[in-house]
Amino acid sequence: MEFWIEFGEEPLVTLRARRRSERVSQLSLTLQDYVLSRSIGRGNTSDVRLATGPDGREVAVKLPLPATLRQHDAAERFGNEVRLTLKFQHPHVVRGFAGTPFGPGAFLALFYYPDGPLSGRLRGQPLPSREALRILADIASALAYLHRLGAVHQDVKPQNVYVSDGRAALGDLGSAYFVAQGSKTSGSPYYMAPEVYHGESTSGASDVYSLGVMAWELLTGARPFTGNSYAELMVAHLSRFPAPLASLRPELPRALCRLLDRTFAKRPHERPTADALHRALLEALGEPPPNHEDTLPGDALPASAQQSGRHTAAPRVAQSLPEAPGKPDGTRPTRRNWNPFRRKG
Repeated sequence: MEFWIEFGEEPLVTLRARRRSERVSQLSLTLQDYVLSRSIGRGNTSDVRLATGPDGREVAVKLPLPATLRQHDAAERFGNEVRLTLKFQHPHVVRGFAGTPFGPGAFLALFYYPDGPLSGRLRGQPLPSREALRILADIASALAYLHRLGAVHQDVKPQNVYVSDGRAALGDLGSAYFVAQGSKTSGSPYYMAPEVYHGESTSGASDVYSLGVMAWELLTGARPFTGNSYAELMVAHLSRFPAPLASLRPELPRALCRLLDRTFAKRPHERPTADALHRALLEALGEPPPNHEDTLPGDALPASAQQSGRHTAAPRVAQSLPEAPGKPDGTRPTRRNWNPFRRKG
C-alpha cells in the first residue's frame, strides 16, 4: 500500500494513534518555535521562508504579508489555508506541521520541497509518460480523498503541485472549501471549468476538469486552451475541445486517453470522477487499485484542528486572473467582460 512506504509495516491502528499524538504536539507550536532563514518563494499575499523546527526538521514556513493581514478577504484566505492544511491528512496532500491562522503571528509550517512547484519543471516539453502518469495518479488520489470528504480544491494546476522523489502532492488550500458550507467561487482561468466561467458553483467535477487541463499540459507540453485575454480564454473553454489525446500520445492506453478526454466535457456530470481517473491511472502504471483505508480521514484529528475554513456561504465572486507571462495570479472583478490584460488608463 503506497501510504506506508515511509512507515514500513507498522499496523494501521498504531500508525493512526502515533500520527494523532504527533499532530497534537505540533499544533501547540508557534512561529517563535521556528528558526527562519532565507526566502524560497514570494507571492502576492505571502512570503515563504526556509526554516528549522524545534525537532531539527527543515520546513517551509509560509508567512502572510502585512498587506494580507490588513485585507479581510486575503486574511481569511490565509486562515482557511492554515486550517484545512492542518485538517487534511493524505500522502498526496502537502503536509502541514503547525500553524496559526490569524493575527500578527500567523504562519503555516509545511513539508519542504527543495525543487519548488511542478510548474518550474515544465519548459514547453512533455514529461516522460510514466513520470506524467505517476504525478497525475497521485493528484487524482488527493482529489478523490478531498471529494470523499465533501471538499473541493478549486485551484488545481502545476503551480500548486509539488514533487519529491518522484511522488506528487497537492498544496495551496486557500481556496478549498466544504460544499455543505459554501464558499466564493475561484480558480485560475487557464485551468477553470466552463461552469466557473458561467459564475456557477464549483464541485468535484470542476477539479476534475482542471486536472484534465494539467494532464494535457504534462503529456503534450502545452496547455489545451490559450488566449491573450480573459475573454479569449473563456470562449476557448466554453466552445472548444483539444485533439484526442490518443492521437498525440499513442503509447498510452486508449481507455485512459478516452477517460482523460472526457475531463473536458462542458457539462460537469459528463466528466469522470477523480476516483475513476485514479483507478485508470494506476492500471496504466501496472499498480493495484486504491485502498481507501490507506488514508487518515480528517476526523482522526484532534478537535482543535478540525475547524474548517469558509464557514458560511458567500456570493460567487473573485475568480483569479489568468497567469500573465512572468506574473503571479491575481484576483479579478466579477464583470465578465473585464480584460485583465488591458493597461490601466
